[in-house]
Amino acid sequence: MKKYTLFLLFAVVQLTLAAQLTKAPAYPLITHDPYFSIWSNSDTLTATATKHWTGTNQSLTGWIKVDGTVYRFLGSKEPTYKTILPAADEQFYETRFLEDEPASGWMNSGFDDAAWKKGTAPFGDNKSTAKTPWLSKNLWVRRTFNLSEVDLKQPLLKINHDDNIEVYLNGEKIVTKTGWTNKYIFLPLDASKLKQGNNVLAMHVANTAGGAYLDAGIVEEIVQPETAKTAEQKGLVMTATQTKYQFTCGSADLSLTFTSPLLLNDLALVARPVSYVTYQVKSNDSKSHDISICLSASSTIAANTPAQEIVAKQYSNGNLQLLRAGTKEQPVLKKRGDDLRIDWGYMYIGVPITGGATQYIADASAPVWFDGKATGGEGERSGRSLLLNTITPMGRVGSAVKESFVMIGYDDLYPVQYFGTNLLPWWKTSADQSLEPQMELAAREHKKILSRCKAFDDKFFREASAAGGDNYAKLCILGYRQSIAAHKLVKDPLGEILFLSKENFSNGSINTVDVTYPSAPLFLLYNPDLLKGMLNGIFYYSESGKWTKPFAAHDLGTYPLANGQTYGEDMPVEESGNMIILTAAIAKAEGNAGYAKRHWKTLSTWAGYLSKEGFDPANQLCTDDFAGHLARNANLSVKAIVALGSYAWLASQLGEKDAANKYQAMAKEMAIKWMALSDDGDHYTLTFDRKGTWSQKYNLVWDKLLGLSLFPKQVYAKEVKYYLGKQNAFGLPLDSRRTYTKSDWVIWTSVLAENNADFRALSDPMYKFATETSSRVPVSDWHETTNGRMVGFQARSVVGGYFIKLLEKKFSALK
Repeated sequence: MKKYTLFLLFAVVQLTLAAQLTKAPAYPLITHDPYFSIWSNSDTLTATATKHWTGTNQSLTGWIKVDGTVYRFLGSKEPTYKTILPAADEQFYETRFLEDEPASGWMNSGFDDAAWKKGTAPFGDNKSTAKTPWLSKNLWVRRTFNLSEVDLKQPLLKINHDDNIEVYLNGEKIVTKTGWTNKYIFLPLDASKLKQGNNVLAMHVANTAGGAYLDAGIVEEIVQPETAKTAEQKGLVMTATQTKYQFTCGSADLSLTFTSPLLLNDLALVARPVSYVTYQVKSNDSKSHDISICLSASSTIAANTPAQEIVAKQYSNGNLQLLRAGTKEQPVLKKRGDDLRIDWGYMYIGVPITGGATQYIADASAPVWFDGKATGGEGERSGRSLLLNTITPMGRVGSAVKESFVMIGYDDLYPVQYFGTNLLPWWKTSADQSLEPQMELAAREHKKILSRCKAFDDKFFREASAAGGDNYAKLCILGYRQSIAAHKLVKDPLGEILFLSKENFSNGSINTVDVTYPSAPLFLLYNPDLLKGMLNGIFYYSESGKWTKPFAAHDLGTYPLANGQTYGEDMPVEESGNMIILTAAIAKAEGNAGYAKRHWKTLSTWAGYLSKEGFDPANQLCTDDFAGHLARNANLSVKAIVALGSYAWLASQLGEKDAANKYQAMAKEMAIKWMALSDDGDHYTLTFDRKGTWSQKYNLVWDKLLGLSLFPKQVYAKEVKYYLGKQNAFGLPLDSRRTYTKSDWVIWTSVLAENNADFRALSDPMYKFATETSSRVPVSDWHETTNGRMVGFQARSVVGGYFIKLLEKKFSALK
């Protein structure tokens, strides 16, 4: 009977795992916004350090002590370094440089560089990051330094270069690298090449394209032996709001759950920047054991680079024990761009006082003390790469489960700037509010929120599976937290909602319209107000007179500064079509066109532009700008036609009969003309003038979802049949020019199918990519269909587009 009971329990566990996601390219742990976003990029939680979505370490490390034996269950120990020769991220330094080719022997120790210019590192073409401008093609640098001791065990060259670099130490070439790094890398250095007394580090860097940068120093790695055992990971499950791990740690079992409670129908909860790390422990040998757990959070979570000076504090507030850390400098909104982390505001680690936890601040190289050597106590300290440690005593633990939790939060003070005004986060009503009350509330609501998350996750999976099957539902799990956390929720100066995206690892733009467009289905499903927050800024940009062109802007700036478009080229048909279609989708979701009425004049201007320029687009970019300019783009033409049909439908909803009739007739006529121009026998072409080509016509999906009936169903059927014969191992290419694809567009294209078999034939390869790719990053939406490797992009919000099959089901029920 006992064996039968165990078998049933195992079967139930396996069934639960089958109904959720157990494999992903990367696993979300803490996901709130583009700056507060921490992931595990390995299937085993102890295999690698946890990382910000950009790939930079933001380390969370966990240990459990069971009767004196310590096991590591979370993260891996980050390498720590002792500075031998500081790079400019630690200390600015003066050096000699030239931009014209020097005489031979320039790299040698005895070379006379007295005639060279003097400059302060770093060198580069960006005024905000470089101390000395470098705008030419080549740069030669000589840095002389003195060493009193050279007995170094593991010296490393610390360097950040853009582009090609040659490095010499005392006249001997030690490094040759092509390309650029955009961050500091650490390269092995032969200690015998260093000498006591004077040394010369000489470098030649060539700027081949794009940006320019150079900085270098020397460090020594501090080798720390691993004293803890590694916990044995037994299971891993992802749901929409949680990532759950199971471990065996000797005589104890540990369940570890990361919860970011992003329930979109509760904006106060979505905006609260607090995640839970929940522990559940029990004995696995019928005996009781003394157990304690340590969570160690690196202060790099609050820094752009590890070299930034940190001020950390341990204190209590109300019913909480807290650790807080932030940079000493606090450069609020001083940086903009893509591969950046926040370096203003404060990270928080909080636990209820009643749990009897010990909290303390340590150096990165310090061991974790479970035995009382670190007694905690209130106080403040500063340094680089500090550790915020929280030791939770679980007491004597038997076969009954004991539970505790730690909260991780972030107060970003002013997260974005909006046309010159620094905006507060949604949860703040004044600048003097701190995060402590939000963390108090999160602590009180811990059990209730986890219960709400479980109920949502279960319903989410059932509905997604019913719409598209289990593999489709798992793709939606993969996209849920990633898409939401690529946005920041704020209010504009008039109190209007803004939900601003960051174009992650694309170009860093804020509120890009053609990123909003593919992301929209998720938010249309669960809270259309959030989609309004994605459109409001673009409407304001035009309606305020700041944007004067007769079509929609591409973006509002470069994250986190939303002060006006910074992308170098307009996408007039693309963005105008996107804005009109999504406004119609909001009206469909809400059952009224009130939002469209507020912006009718602007929508009418854009519709007028599309009526003239949309059907046969000139040579221009569309959302797939990586593929280059394209004239007479058939899929872009579809977008314009569907947008005009959407405008006509909105006009009819608002009682604008003349406009409705005019634009409905226009869109219908264009659709007929489109079919004739694009027809290529068994499919439709990439462009009107290129027979023998093809492309995914993913923009047709809105004709279907909005019930516009501009294109006959035979158009969908012909395209889908053709696509089924063009697939590779990892899916349908974007078009006939290349074999790469966009997974969001493939899912949109699959919804054109009229039966589940064809839908799954097109969508299942996207699940195969997500679970088999070797690209271990928050899922990329741009991959190669022949081998499943990412081409570019990661952690982007556009995976919200995976939800379009669910949206189809919702909209079908509204008819």
